[in-house]
Amino acid sequence: MTTTSPEVDTDKLMEFVFRAVGEVGATLNAALVVMGDKLGYYRVMASGEPISAAELADRSGTAEPYVREWLNAQAAGGYVTYDPATARYTLPIEHAVALTVEDSPAFLPGMFQIALGTVHDAGRVLEAARSGSGVGWHEHGSDVHLGCERFFRPNYEANLIESWLPALDGVAAKLRAGASIADVGCGHGASTILMAQAFPNSTFIGSDYHAESIEIARERAAAAGVGDRVTFEVSPAGGFSGTGYDLVTMFDCLHDMGDPVGAARHVRDAVAPDGTWMIVEPMAGDHVEDNLNPVGRAYYGFSTLLCTPASLSQDVGLALGTQAGPARIRDVALAGGFTRFAGVAQTPFNQVLEVRP
Repeated sequence: MTTTSPEVDTDKLMEFVFRAVGEVGATLNAALVVMGDKLGYYRVMASGEPISAAELADRSGTAEPYVREWLNAQAAGGYVTYDPATARYTLPIEHAVALTVEDSPAFLPGMFQIALGTVHDAGRVLEAARSGSGVGWHEHGSDVHLGCERFFRPNYEANLIESWLPALDGVAAKLRAGASIADVGCGHGASTILMAQAFPNSTFIGSDYHAESIEIARERAAAAGVGDRVTFEVSPAGGFSGTGYDLVTMFDCLHDMGDPVGAARHVRDAVAPDGTWMIVEPMAGDHVEDNLNPVGRAYYGFSTLLCTPASLSQDVGLALGTQAGPARIRDVALAGGFTRFAGVAQTPFNQVLEVRP
């Protein structure tokens, strides 16, 4: 029996090839954005004034050949504009906000930094995919850890105190009066410190299994002047200390856990009878087709190379994935002994879920 190969549509083939070439440029651009961030190129250009390669090299204290090629790559990608008549480059003000204003929810270099660090460690994930093992959060380099906080922190700063906590039934009033809060999977402590600054009558404990992150969190709490009301401990999500908490929070970490159901059970034991568990997770729908968009694409990429390997490196290894969606998170909460679950807020990057006993 003979078979006939399907006829190739040359136009569609070349359309895909050129789209793929664009993907190569985008992959390299992750390193270029991190380069521009770390070397100060974007900050020098943030005024919006046209600048030459030589001027940018001089003001940033770097070598002109690198600056020249970096600028041309940025111009080809539409990050800066180029005027051939003057051989000068301009960073549009809107791009400057996204690339230089660290407290803006539109700030992007952190996302590029964690992406670059994630891709750098992809070789380990290849081997893990063959064996079915995992790659722990602690096994990644500093770009992953620092980039993660730099990406999520501006969103927390813009929304946590003003929008997310007030969306929870009665929680903000408790925190103003004086409450006890456990921030689980706190990383460098950005969310813990923000809440402590906003609610001086409350006390906070942040926990994370990653000892290096906890050390940074302690330093930042002291620098922020909240060290008297914030403590940090090295502990897994299923083993943080204390009981009777008015609020337990988890920011962008439940899907990374090997045993999220076990963590939910521990939260159920630790939260007060009238307490609340706030889960902040990456924005996602419940079905694959809901997430076939630019944000979903980025998150599925992180899920493959970072979050799913992290879960598989731990006991149970449930591997919820970054795009778990509210229905799967609800299943985890119910399995942990909670009875009430609701979505209360969202941004383009996050969804906020309220869980109660």
